[in-house]
Amino acid sequence: MSKNDEPRTTTLAETENFIAWKAEEPDGETTYHIEMNNVTVHFFEEEWKEFLELARELR
Repeated sequence: MSKNDEPRTTTLAETENFIAWKAEEPDGETTYHIEMNNVTVHFFEEEWKEFLELARELR
């Protein structure tokens, strides 16, 4: 696997127990991830937008 085949990752937010990050995949897709202890939830772009709407309503 060449370096160009690796996703480019960016940390979006981080606390002591959680981290949210995104990966820009070589195929142009952007995926989003939330790590919560030993669980990681993966989202595609549309799912991420819907999740953020849900999170805003929790306030």
